[in-house]
Amino acid sequence: MIQPAQRMNTLSASVFTELAEKKNKKILAGEDIIDLSIGSPDLPPPASVRSKLSEEVQKEDQFGYSLKGTREFQEAVVHYYKKQFNIILNSDEVLQLMGSQDGLSHLALAYLDSGDYIIAPDPGYPIYSACASLAGADLYTVPVNEENNFMPDFDHIPIEIVKKAKLMILNYPGNPTAAMADKQYFEQAVAFGLEHNILIVHDFAYAELVFSSQKPLSIFHVPDAKKIAVEFNSLSKSFNMAGARIGYLIGFPSYLKPLADIKSNIDYGVFQPVQTAAAYALTNEISFLDHHRSVYKKRRDIFISKLHEKGWDVRVPDGGMFIWAKIPAPYSSLSFALEALDHGVVVTPGNAFGNGGEGYVRIALVQEEDLLLEAAERLAEFLNED
Repeated sequence: MIQPAQRMNTLSASVFTELAEKKNKKILAGEDIIDLSIGSPDLPPPASVRSKLSEEVQKEDQFGYSLKGTREFQEAVVHYYKKQFNIILNSDEVLQLMGSQDGLSHLALAYLDSGDYIIAPDPGYPIYSACASLAGADLYTVPVNEENNFMPDFDHIPIEIVKKAKLMILNYPGNPTAAMADKQYFEQAVAFGLEHNILIVHDFAYAELVFSSQKPLSIFHVPDAKKIAVEFNSLSKSFNMAGARIGYLIGFPSYLKPLADIKSNIDYGVFQPVQTAAAYALTNEISFLDHHRSVYKKRRDIFISKLHEKGWDVRVPDGGMFIWAKIPAPYSSLSFALEALDHGVVVTPGNAFGNGGEGYVRIALVQEEDLLLEAAERLAEFLNED
């Protein structure tokens, strides 16, 4: 038998895949299941964006290789960042991607050699650690927890790791923790990157899901950030275009070029009609984002109020589309998730995001309000049985 590459020893089937298999078995058996495991939006993009996509698909000249992002898309991102965050970009500071996960995995290939380190949060979204394995590099994880307000402590990273690190990933609003960073923390991150020549990589995928009075913070709100940082964003969660697979990386062109070169050897670009529809969304449907945000805020409030009413005192997040819920003893993350599944609710065990996630589950607010209330009732049912 031909053996797979050794890197596969550290890459296992996604927990999301495993949960989906168990969920599907129950559905096939006729059970009623409420799926709150994956952060895949259940709502559609704006009607005008769908119309634009449909219109473009009908054009006969739209089915060739796009090869790279169009100037129209780049300028739409520039417009969006100015409108939403008051950040001035040039179009050559925008690199189009097939979503953030595509970019994160290939960024590691573009920058890391054997012996190099990537620093990532624990718990953190799985691609943060997986990209080290994909690139044949080393991973150092820093704990993010309630004790440190889900903020990696730069001072506690060993100097021998710092000397070998090329990339450090941050993610606010966070996945899975739903934590928010303030400007002072981003200033510390930028200073850390500049001092040690480490590229700070900010995953800003949940930029439009901030529920507090605090405005969404891009790392580029820090004046010197462009000297040492890049930022991923996408239309997956902001405009509900997750399946369309379109996102982007922003930063100095010199930081974008290695990733652009990698991608030129891997793919032939995003389908042209998707690019056009995405550019239309960023330029013409920014007003949609306020309504979109209010939907998730109301879902959060209704769901958490019910859990609190039933005695499960979970933390109220200020942003993101997830509840990062500390589970009661004696459950482990996995045993809780399996018990929840037996009661008809799919949640993700916290240790799927790293060892630091043990003791938590992640719950995605990706169902209508009535189903979220029903899910809360089901979860409370078995918790109160104990």
